Amino acid sequence: MTDEERKYYTRQIRERLTDWRFRHSVNVAREAVRLAARYGGDPDQAELAGLLHDVTKDMSKKEQLDLMARWGLTFSVYEEHAPKLWHAVTGAIYVQRVLRVDDEDIRNAIRYHTTGRAGMSLLEKIIYVADCTSEERDYKGVDKIRKAADSSLEAAMEEALASSLQDRLDDRTPMHPDTVGAYNELLMAKYALKKK
Repeated sequence: MTDEERKYYTRQIRERLTDWRFRHSVNVAREAVRLAARYGGDPDQAELAGLLHDVTKDMSKKEQLDLMARWGLTFSVYEEHAPKLWHAVTGAIYVQRVLRVDDEDIRNAIRYHTTGRAGMSLLEKIIYVADCTSEERDYKGVDKIRKAADSSLEAAMEEALASSLQDRLDDRTPMHPDTVGAYNELLMAKYALKKK
């Protein structure tokens, strides 16, 4: 990414996000670049996806619903009742339609950074883990995910997804099928390796 592009996209998020969310986005971009270097990803893709992953997070519910209506889109039944997930859907569309990011892998990394999904690309995994482990995060269990990220993206994903699913169980709220799919895929791959 050129300095000019970096400045443009940084300005785009600075205008749309609170101070905390802006700092978080910059930290996710930084961590995504680090993970990309470690695991063979594209650092420019990782930086841009990290910067933009929460671009619509600070929009009101009404603004996000208006975006969806403007583009003739709807949330899934799981997302409809979980506004915390809306920004992943609206963010992916926003970067395509408004910011003209035509890299599908970047858009998918934004789209699935909250839920994960089966069949995630390397970039999608990098952004998912970077979002969970960025510098300012201090929730219970984050250090375990950070430590796992130093050995493998898959280990970090497993820790993060298990934590997310446990939260849904504790709250007695529905589990998004994409999260279940991502978790099951990781475990099945792990068990297949053990059998060899």
